[in-house]
Amino acid sequence: MKPSDLELANALADAAGNAIRPLFRGEWSAERKADRSPVTEADRAAEAAMRAIIEERHPDDGIIGEEYGTRNEGAGRQWVLDPIDGTVSFMAGRPIFGTLIALMQDGWPVLGVIDQPVAGERWIGRIGEGTTLNGLPVRTRPCRELPGASLATSSPHYFSSDQADGYMALAQTVGGNAVQAPIIYGGDCYNYGLLASGHIDLVCEAGLEIHDYAALVPVVEGAGGMMSDWQGNPLDADSDGTVIALGEPARLEEVLEAMG
Repeated sequence: MKPSDLELANALADAAGNAIRPLFRGEWSAERKADRSPVTEADRAAEAAMRAIIEERHPDDGIIGEEYGTRNEGAGRQWVLDPIDGTVSFMAGRPIFGTLIALMQDGWPVLGVIDQPVAGERWIGRIGEGTTLNGLPVRTRPCRELPGASLATSSPHYFSSDQADGYMALAQTVGGNAVQAPIIYGGDCYNYGLLASGHIDLVCEAGLEIHDYAALVPVVEGAGGMMSDWQGNPLDADSDGTVIALGEPARLEEVLEAMG
């Protein structure tokens, strides 16, 4: 990474937030993309603002954006942008969405930002350095065993039937038959910030694209946690979209075993 990369990442998050906040709980237009997922004018305005900054300051860098696609595809340095991760939450007026910004070097995430522009919370992680929330260090919390651990996922509807079986087996291990099992639904990228700050133990998801997970890896791992796919492999540009995030890396084998 260049010394200026952190400054640029903060500038991108500021620009995205400036585009998003005036529209939050306000009036905005929306439509359905080809995959039937929603997109609003806030998504597009935020990504356009970030892309303009990258193109001006680092024209040789690549960009992978959820809304406007790929630029300089063969570049070793790629900025990966998800202007609003959790568009459904944004549309519902729930401030648990976030802007995701990652810098990937040769396919590996080396810098990540999770920014919640309404609450004013910004997690930043860099490979080889600790994660911060609004400039202060954060750490994941210890988790001695899976039973009783808090588990989060955005929605069980995002799993295929086979994936749902694996997730439900994990949920059973965590919560058993308890009525008040420690399982959290909704939250998208915000859950990973909470995990990095020691409030959640485990996040399990599937069907993610590179713009959904690239920024999360440096944030979680810089806070002492780990991320992998459902086979336990590190996440990179070629990952299959299954994601496990753990605050306590020692629990990985138990999670994989529980999921079958």
